Amino acid sequence: MIAEAVKQELINIVGPRNYLDKPEDLRLYEYDGGVDKAQPDMVVFPHTTEEVVALAKLTHQHRIPIVGRGAGTGLSGGAIPRAGGLVIGFARMNRILEIDLANERAVLQPGVVNLDITLAVQADQYFYAPDPSSQRACTIGGNVAENAGGPHTLAYGVTTNHVLGLECVLADGTVFTTGGKEQDLPGYDLTGLITGNEGTLALITKVIVRLMRQPEVVKTALAIYDSVDDCADTVAEITARRITPVAIEMLDGVMLRMVEEATHAGYPLDAAAVLLIELEGLREAVDEQLAQIQEVCAHCKAREFRMARSAEERDLLWKGRKNAFGAVGRVSPHYYVQDGVVPRTKIAPTLREIAKIGAKYGLTISNIFHAGDGNLHPIILFNARIEGELEKAQRAGEEILAYCIQAGGSITGEHGVGMEKINLMPQLFNDATLDQMAAFKRLFDPECRLNPGKVLPAGKGCLEIRQPALTPASRLF
Repeated sequence: MIAEAVKQELINIVGPRNYLDKPEDLRLYEYDGGVDKAQPDMVVFPHTTEEVVALAKLTHQHRIPIVGRGAGTGLSGGAIPRAGGLVIGFARMNRILEIDLANERAVLQPGVVNLDITLAVQADQYFYAPDPSSQRACTIGGNVAENAGGPHTLAYGVTTNHVLGLECVLADGTVFTTGGKEQDLPGYDLTGLITGNEGTLALITKVIVRLMRQPEVVKTALAIYDSVDDCADTVAEITARRITPVAIEMLDGVMLRMVEEATHAGYPLDAAAVLLIELEGLREAVDEQLAQIQEVCAHCKAREFRMARSAEERDLLWKGRKNAFGAVGRVSPHYYVQDGVVPRTKIAPTLREIAKIGAKYGLTISNIFHAGDGNLHPIILFNARIEGELEKAQRAGEEILAYCIQAGGSITGEHGVGMEKINLMPQLFNDATLDQMAAFKRLFDPECRLNPGKVLPAGKGCLEIRQPALTPASRLF
């Protein structure tokens, strides 16, 4: 608990209209898009780096845990205050500080919404490439913390490939910068280290990103299949032929029917699976690649290959893809999203294994994912009001991720480890590697007050602040 006198000092830093401490308000900050929850003792909303520094210094003085929070759209418990303490919400640090089109750069506060970056520059024929499905809500600070991806990162790369510099605040209030607008600064790549740190090393208060010119032409196609295996094999074949679209998204039959009923995007209700494929670039190159992809799809037994005939049709297809989680909510009272990665050649057998795991637990599992880079998103449907259903969904999720590791993949492609997957980390990394990660944590945050209980498994993470056990009563539902 935070003492009342300390709460008043925190209020003095941010102002009387920039904090929350009533139980009914704090409930809104005890969860993210995952299935666990833990309530903070207080939430504050700074407007400047100076206020963040003052908050950090005060919490350092009183050894209060702090958790940075963007829009709360994360899916692995990254923004959950597992040890209570103070949540620093960056929603009001939402200004675009500078747009430098001559050098293709933008300087942003962490609360800027992802899509707003593109909207600010699209009239000048520029855009910001990383595009998570939550891009209408998620913020750049959270994207950096989680190293967010998205459908179009197959060709353009994930967040780390577009972040050039950061301003950061340590747990004791020390401010440091990494990188900058300049290209390839010397020294250690601290920008790369902080990007993807999941809020465990520093609070991000400023971000410098790379902007890109809009392509000459964009073409979007939908390949329709009567077999999930044929659909998955197409992805591996496209890669084998050295074709790199900007996006290859796969939806299985369960998923596409939920999406179509919710959005009427034009997905066929009787298909076993579809691929949403997008190409960008010079017109001649796109036309050549499109012909090659159509040939690959036919070779892999696609029953139909449709082209979006207008920007409106393209937008509708992507609306279906990016509103998929909302579509699931119309069908199932609850769902649990996973984030495993496998080699593209292992997509088909992994999908078969996911189906077996679903049958084993009596759960429906739909699949929608970034097929081009093997980043799977099995969505496990369940009803938390039925005793034991949540636990079954979690066990199914753990088995799926364990299989992804066995297939030569990983437990996360873009959602992060958070608190959800820490017990799977030893299956990916040996003790020496985990010890090095823990050493970095202690270097940046010796008292373990920054987002404690995340990323590193028990025995490798924070020992100074004991983590409460998560019982069924402390779950989200």
